[in-house]
Amino acid sequence: MNRAGVICIFLALVLGLPLLGVLWAGQPLGRYLEFPPRTNYVQHESFSWPVFIALGTLIVLVVGPILLRIASTNLRPLSPLTQRSVLNTQHRSSSFHWWGWIGIGWTSLWWVVAWTRFPGLAAVQEHTFTPLWLGYILIVNAATFARTGRCMMLHRPRYFLSLFPLSAGFWWLFEYLNRFVQNWSYVGVVELSSIEYFLRATLPFSTVLPAVLGTAELLMSYPAVSSGLNRFKPIQLLSMKLASWSFLIMSCFGLFGMGLWPNYLFSLVWVGPLLLAISLQELTGRPTVLPSLAQGDWRGVWIPALAALICGFFWELWNWKSLAHWEYAIPFVHRFQLFEMPLLGYAGYLPFGLECAAIADLYLSRQVSEKQDNPVMNNGHY
Repeated sequence: MNRAGVICIFLALVLGLPLLGVLWAGQPLGRYLEFPPRTNYVQHESFSWPVFIALGTLIVLVVGPILLRIASTNLRPLSPLTQRSVLNTQHRSSSFHWWGWIGIGWTSLWWVVAWTRFPGLAAVQEHTFTPLWLGYILIVNAATFARTGRCMMLHRPRYFLSLFPLSAGFWWLFEYLNRFVQNWSYVGVVELSSIEYFLRATLPFSTVLPAVLGTAELLMSYPAVSSGLNRFKPIQLLSMKLASWSFLIMSCFGLFGMGLWPNYLFSLVWVGPLLLAISLQELTGRPTVLPSLAQGDWRGVWIPALAALICGFFWELWNWKSLAHWEYAIPFVHRFQLFEMPLLGYAGYLPFGLECAAIADLYLSRQVSEKQDNPVMNNGHY
C-alpha cells in the first residue's frame, strides 16, 4: 500500500472510531462536533491516591531503567572510539551565530509581553504563543548549527517548512480527540466565532512539530543524552506482524471506547494514535522503531520522547501566566501541579514525542528507503 493509502486509513480510523463509539452508545453527536467547544459534558473523577500511586509506579518502571542506563554508561571511562566521537563533535562546534542571539532576544521580549499586563500591550497579549515558539525554534536550530554545523532550518529547508502546515493539522487532530475526554480547555474561546477560533488556533498549532523535532535534532548532537541506549534491553517479539496487528486492534478498541469511558481511557488521546500509526506503518512495510527495539536500540524512542518533554516544560511554563491560556481537568491524578499541568500529566509528553516523529515520517518521507527527512526515526542518529 502506498503512503497516501496509509494516511487515509489512519485519518479514517482516528476520526471515525470515537464518533462510532458515542453513536453506538446513543449519545448526541452535536456536542462532540461543537466548534468552538463551549459545552462541558464530561464529569471527571476526583483525585485517587491508589490510581496516582499505580500510574506513578508504572511511569517509574518504564522510564527509570532508561535513566539508570544512561547514567551508568556516562559514569564509565570513555572508550577510544567514543573519545574520538566526542572530539569530532567538539571540533565541529562553532560559536553561537548572530541569528540565534536574535532568537533569544525575541523570545525574551515576548515572554515579558506574555506575563505582564501593560495596558498599551493589551492588543497583543492574547497572541504571544506563536512568537514565543518561533523564537524557540530559531534558538534550537542555532544551537544545533553551532554544535554540528548543520540544522534542519538551513540544510533541510523544504522539510523544515513542510513541518508547519503538517503541525497545524496534526494538533487539530488532538483537539478533536480531546472532545471525547475534555482533559484541557481554552480560556476565552466562548466569545470567539468559529472562523476567529480556527484562525487564532491554527497559527500556534503550526509550531508544535518544528519545535519538537528541532529539539530532538539538538539532543542528537549530545551523545551523553542517549548514552548506552544503542545496546539496551531488546524487546523480544515473537512476530513483528503479530505485534503490529495487536497494536492495531488495541488502538482501534481504545479510540472506539474513548468517548464511552473518558475517565478510564483519557490517556489514549496520546497513546492511541501512536500505536495506530506504528502498526499501520509496520504492516505496510514502512520504517518504524519496532525493529530497533527488537535489536535493543532505544535511541529512536528516547530522543523524541525527551524532546517533547522538554518542549512540554516550556509549553506549560509560558502558558502559566499568559493572558490566553489553557487549563486541565484530568481524572484521578489531578494534583501536584507544575504550572497548570498535574505532575503525572507530563508523562503524556513522552509518547507524544514519538507521535511527532512517526507522523512526520509518515507524511513527509517520499519513499520507504528515505530516512534523511526524519533522522529521529533513524535510530536517533544521522
